[in-house]
Amino acid sequence: MEVVLADALLSRCGDPCALLRAVCAPLSAERAEALRLLLQRLAAGGPPPGEAEAEEALRRVAWEVALERCRPLLRGGEAAAGVCGERLRLARAARGALRHCVQLCGAPLAARLARDALAELAAGGGAGAEAAVEALAAAAPRLEEPALVARCVAAALALLREEGEGEAAAALAAGRLLPALGGNAAALRRAWEGLLGGGGGGGGPPRAGRALLALSALSDAVLPRGPPGSGPDARLCPRFWRLVQEGLTERDGLCRKRARYLLKRALDLSGGQRAELRCPAGGGDEPSLFWWSAEKNEKLMQFWETYILIMETLEGNQIHVIKPVLPKLNSLYEHAISGEKGCWLFHPSWHMCIYKRMFESENKTLTKEGILHFLELYETKHLPNSLGFSEFVIGPLMDALSESSLYSRTPGQLMGACPPLGMRLQKFLATYIMLLPEEEKGSFLLKFIQKMTSRHWCAVPILFLSMALAYIPACKVLGTEGLHALRDVLQCTMITHQILLRGAAQCYLLQTAMRLTDVEKVSLPEVSSFLLSLRPEESLRRDTMLWMELCSWLQVNDRCFRKSTTSDFEHQETTSLCQYVRSLVGEYLKTPASETGENCLMPDWFEAKLVATMILLAADVEQMRNKHSGKSNIEWIELETFLNPLLDVLMKLGSNAYIPTLKTDKSLQLLLKLLQTCSLKCSNTQDDGVLFFIWKSLMMPVESILEFVLRRLTTNELSTVGDLDRCDLYLDLIPEIVNLCLQVSWKKVPSIKNFILSLTNASIRNLQERNSEEEPKLKEQIKKVASMASLTAVCEIMHRKPEAHLESLPSVDALKRFISFFEFNEVLKKPSYIEEKSSLCEETASQGWGKIVARYVRDQWICLRFILNSFPTLAQEYEETSEMSLSTDERSRKFLQSALEALTILPSDQVLPVFDCMKVLVPKLLDSSESLCIEAFDLAWKIISSLSNTQLIFWSNLKAFVRFIFDTEVLAVAASAKGQAYAKIKEIIFKLIDMSATKTGVFNVVLSHCCRSWIFPTIDERSALANAFLNAGNYCELITEACVFGTVFRRDQRLIQDVHAFIENLGEKCAANVVTESTNRDDHYVRVCAIKFLCLLDGSNILHKTFMEDIFIKLLDKDKLVSRSRTRYYANSLQHRIKNRVWQTLLVLLPKLDQNFLCGTLDKVFQAGFGNNQASVKYFIEWIVILSLHKYPQFLNKLWDCFCYDEEKLKTSICTFLSVLSHFDIILQNTSEKKPALKKALIVVLQWCFNHNFSVRLYALVALKKIWGMCRLLHVEEFDTLTPVIESSLQQVENMHGTGNARRNWQRIQDHFFFATFHPLEDYSLETIFYTLPRLSELAEDEWISLSKFDRFTDVPLPPAFQWYHSRMELRDLKPSDWSQQDMGSNSAETDSQTEWTDVQKKIIPWKNSTPSLDLEMMFQDRAAKLGKSNSRLIVVASLIDKPTNLGGLCRTSEIFGASALVVGSLHYIQDKQFQHLSVSAEQWLPLVEVKPSQLVDYLQQKKMEGYTIIGVEQTAKSFDLTEYCFPEKSLLLLGNEHEGIPANLIHHLDVCVEIPQQGIIRSLNVHVSGALLIWEYTRQQVIKQKQQK
Repeated sequence: MEVVLADALLSRCGDPCALLRAVCAPLSAERAEALRLLLQRLAAGGPPPGEAEAEEALRRVAWEVALERCRPLLRGGEAAAGVCGERLRLARAARGALRHCVQLCGAPLAARLARDALAELAAGGGAGAEAAVEALAAAAPRLEEPALVARCVAAALALLREEGEGEAAAALAAGRLLPALGGNAAALRRAWEGLLGGGGGGGGPPRAGRALLALSALSDAVLPRGPPGSGPDARLCPRFWRLVQEGLTERDGLCRKRARYLLKRALDLSGGQRAELRCPAGGGDEPSLFWWSAEKNEKLMQFWETYILIMETLEGNQIHVIKPVLPKLNSLYEHAISGEKGCWLFHPSWHMCIYKRMFESENKTLTKEGILHFLELYETKHLPNSLGFSEFVIGPLMDALSESSLYSRTPGQLMGACPPLGMRLQKFLATYIMLLPEEEKGSFLLKFIQKMTSRHWCAVPILFLSMALAYIPACKVLGTEGLHALRDVLQCTMITHQILLRGAAQCYLLQTAMRLTDVEKVSLPEVSSFLLSLRPEESLRRDTMLWMELCSWLQVNDRCFRKSTTSDFEHQETTSLCQYVRSLVGEYLKTPASETGENCLMPDWFEAKLVATMILLAADVEQMRNKHSGKSNIEWIELETFLNPLLDVLMKLGSNAYIPTLKTDKSLQLLLKLLQTCSLKCSNTQDDGVLFFIWKSLMMPVESILEFVLRRLTTNELSTVGDLDRCDLYLDLIPEIVNLCLQVSWKKVPSIKNFILSLTNASIRNLQERNSEEEPKLKEQIKKVASMASLTAVCEIMHRKPEAHLESLPSVDALKRFISFFEFNEVLKKPSYIEEKSSLCEETASQGWGKIVARYVRDQWICLRFILNSFPTLAQEYEETSEMSLSTDERSRKFLQSALEALTILPSDQVLPVFDCMKVLVPKLLDSSESLCIEAFDLAWKIISSLSNTQLIFWSNLKAFVRFIFDTEVLAVAASAKGQAYAKIKEIIFKLIDMSATKTGVFNVVLSHCCRSWIFPTIDERSALANAFLNAGNYCELITEACVFGTVFRRDQRLIQDVHAFIENLGEKCAANVVTESTNRDDHYVRVCAIKFLCLLDGSNILHKTFMEDIFIKLLDKDKLVSRSRTRYYANSLQHRIKNRVWQTLLVLLPKLDQNFLCGTLDKVFQAGFGNNQASVKYFIEWIVILSLHKYPQFLNKLWDCFCYDEEKLKTSICTFLSVLSHFDIILQNTSEKKPALKKALIVVLQWCFNHNFSVRLYALVALKKIWGMCRLLHVEEFDTLTPVIESSLQQVENMHGTGNARRNWQRIQDHFFFATFHPLEDYSLETIFYTLPRLSELAEDEWISLSKFDRFTDVPLPPAFQWYHSRMELRDLKPSDWSQQDMGSNSAETDSQTEWTDVQKKIIPWKNSTPSLDLEMMFQDRAAKLGKSNSRLIVVASLIDKPTNLGGLCRTSEIFGASALVVGSLHYIQDKQFQHLSVSAEQWLPLVEVKPSQLVDYLQQKKMEGYTIIGVEQTAKSFDLTEYCFPEKSLLLLGNEHEGIPANLIHHLDVCVEIPQQGIIRSLNVHVSGALLIWEYTRQQVIKQKQQK
């Protein structure tokens, strides 16, 4: 219509130039569009023939319009003209007008525009860059100067390479300018080279997204449909295919879409031409990136169609759509590999694109499927080797493997099993390494290990990667660099991991080193350096299989190690390991002349640790060698050789005062490391010859060492801050030497006592000295610090080694007296450093003065702790000598006040001894000074809560805090007064429980301490036992909360627990399990502790009985509270779990309760049965009822009363009570008169056999079958009259339910474990309650508590005679199969094993004849046409619909089936999030028209005039059945409102009404569904017509 009007206007107007000028001023959006249309018609028709002047005038006007109107508009000169939409119309019209002006004026105007635009771009472009590119695009087709064309190409490529804000200009350059230049062969060659990085004015290629945009726009030129040789053919360029592959795996979806478009275009072209072509290969034996053969045309098309199907399916990111397509990957490999030659036909990088796309998916389930498929495929297919594969494994695969969540177990796996990815990774890596050529194995593994150090890996991935490395078959491929890389993994990537997982990873990395290291390429110093990276407290310890494995490896390879350049192995008769250790000890004890001064720094501990470890390893290797050779008497010649240099130095310490300080330091460090390593938890000392020989040897220099240490500590030899490190060394040695003497020879004990006596007296004297000068000297202050530290060491030794009887020494009395009257929290004044000469030493000292003072104060409290614990009556002993003569309470109050002061000045990691002192002081003061004690509670809690984010010091401080707050005496005194302290302790209890929800293990510490102290008090007095257990009753909230404790774990927490369980299941095979101390921080251990505590209680003990009854009532109340909070709750929700835990605990308590108590509480149990409970909770309630009635049949009337309620109350619970009756034989087991009960049961059950609810009938029939069987056994004559009815009912249910669901469900309910296998008496056990029944009732797996956890938790032991432990084997072996569940379907494993699926879901992505997203401003109709969409004549009118969800769904449906437009009441709906969620971007591809409901009458009349048939979706008297109505091509579908339908005032405007035939009762469908049905029916009919026309 517009064209007709323009032609009419030009024909009527004699002067087109005047018309153009008139339209131009002023230039609004409408005028600009009119100008564009007029210029278009003039350019198409040209001037009248023979009128040169008119033609020239027209050119001048066009020139004028181009430069004076269009260019300013494109630059934004008319930006003030209206809103954004108006400006957009202006710019679009100006662009079109400029293009037509160039057509009219030709090359001169094109050259002028190009030069101006290039100048603008050269000047910086900025905001005008887009306008300049538009001008170049308009001018490009008419450019004739080669130089100008070349400049335009260079400018376009420069824009594509440019990073930053010029994205729009770059897109225009790629989408408009380059295609416009593509008609010029020279320009096309330049652009082609520039896009692929081969030229184009310098610089590298543009990034993939922009390059693909440009190539998509140039696709007609670079993938020509004409004869070969007419231009560049992208199919023959390797760089083009690399770019396509890069695009296929880009994160940007539009980039991937363009890459797929280019691939499809190339395939369609090759298949259509049946071409013979091969892209040049990159070298070597690698296949070509792309090739085509007419002979294999069909097979090639099949391969690439499958490939594209997979790539397009991956765009959906939906695993249920993608998983059926994965088997097609197998067929890709079958096509890609030549069976005869065993080589690649298609380049393997195409397959890697698929996997990389899966690995980088946002859907982690898809990532996991992709990884598993890749690992399994390579393992099973034994694919030919390719360099690209190795790079892919080390690159994208390892990047994907860093995601921890991928290592989760599959739903069917048991807790503690190895996750599928872990197993596949082991098999894959072992297979892949074995298939690699020998020369490539080492380099691949080195890169693999180095990749593990290139980023911070989480604990779980590093563990399974280390495990996979350890399972590679032994091969000598790693050298020094590989060993260093393994050490880097140990040092750099496992700093913050969980201890057990970190230890396990260390074990596997050591095994990797032993399996894969080529010992001829590494030296023993390099091996020892690697071994030192392993932590003895986490992995490598002498009592482990790993240590023995290492010793065996060293023995086998002893003479094979590369000789170190620093060592000289002269004596060939000795083994290299022994020689190395001998030289190592010698070198270690050598002292350089430059470092023999008194003020030198302490040497690093690294060397001492290294030497001690290697001495022990060499000794164990020697012992192993002697055992293999059959020697019975081992002389330990080599071990003696190792120790002699050390013993020589130690023997001289006491007598030679001139030994260099560095030498004494190093010898004592080595001694300490040897003693500490030997005193670790190792094998039996008597059987350990190495250990016994070392201890025996080290006994010789004990007196010399003690004499040296005493001299250093008591004289003024320690005078600098750096000397405090030496002080620590000496004091750490003392307890080790005491332990050595007690273990080996008591003859040395007198020497120990003399040493302790002298050290104590000298230290007290030093501390009692007063400084005469105002400014203290450093030397004096250091002496005080060392003296207080010495007293601390003495106190600790006396506390830990009571068998030495050191408390009888005279100095102990002086120590008690000194500490009792010491001024606590005394702070040492910082001395002046001016007079000190050793400034270098001071500056580099490891301790600042603040730390020194804190240590000094802490040591004071350690001493006081010892005195308070060992001598509780110390105050009375010294009253006559005290200057204050204070009473015990007053002295305790003074100590407590000092303790509070200490808590405020000490760092949080130093407060532990203060907590221990407060534990002794608070019970004495709780009555008299309650406020002071509460202040102590608050301050202590403040410190603990501040430490909750730390890992190293939190747990030790928490244990001290718990010992203090939950001390038996503290709890008892607080509970007796029931004052503020009692309330404060309860407040702290709940704060700790809250903390444990975020920090696993806190509640475990509290509960374990309380349970042990309440039932196993440390004081052996009967009164203490009673008082201790009274605390359980006073603080029963602890037990109540513990019984139901446990959060719903986050996935990451559950994963860590699963991996922990997997490592623990490995047992001694993994050394970390032996070495790492069990922390019992699993949340399960809270409930385990509480349950074991309850199991230890005795129902005959009145205190225990009262406590259990109280717990029983509180748990029932908690169940009621949870039920009230949410009447309906989901399976495995927190509410479900809490209720489940409540009833598990009640079941444990039940056998210990007496009849009187049950009589009052059984009603509450029955009331709980009326609730809407999940299956597992129902089973526990039913079990409790059965056991209660079995034990006390006199309560049966309470059960019958439950059946008397109205049906409304029973509708959710009747099945529970019928299930109880299905075990009626157990209930009546102890009843002599069974007939009355059976009669009552029959009457009750029969009435429910005819209930309208199918499930109720089934439960009733199961109960009837059981009860009737009991009646027949008893031969009750009274029931003879009922026999025909009951027998026929049971026979009917067995035989007449048909073959459908009814019969299957009857069979299932009979086979269900609760009715078929479960025995309420014989199956009563901890395993059934906490593991078997939760498993069978399909409770979440993290609710199953296995017996192994009860065994591992040894803090609260069960009595040996405890009988209720194991489930019966029949129940334990069952698998979950609830009768009400539907069939699970076919075995997924079998499904996955299929090599080809008959059908898969495929996303339809139209592409032919399209260039995706070249013009972002393209009109809807143009875009739809270019996408290959059908040109439908259906209009869907939804103006009456007001719900965004329905409109969004209709928009999506209309777009998919190609409707020409969707009419809505307001375009504002498009911005609604609900609309966008349902439309999934369909609004971008479908024309949307706004017609308000009030305008509908006029709109319908207009469409009628255009030939449309107005169809209403409505049920009327004359409506047509949808199945019988034939839609006209031009149809307008009017949809009614959701509630009112089509208003009456619109009905008469309809040409026809169509209704959807219905079968059901509900009379209407959702409006979106109705519309979708009619849209599809219209589309179906049109498709049939089109096929018939063809």
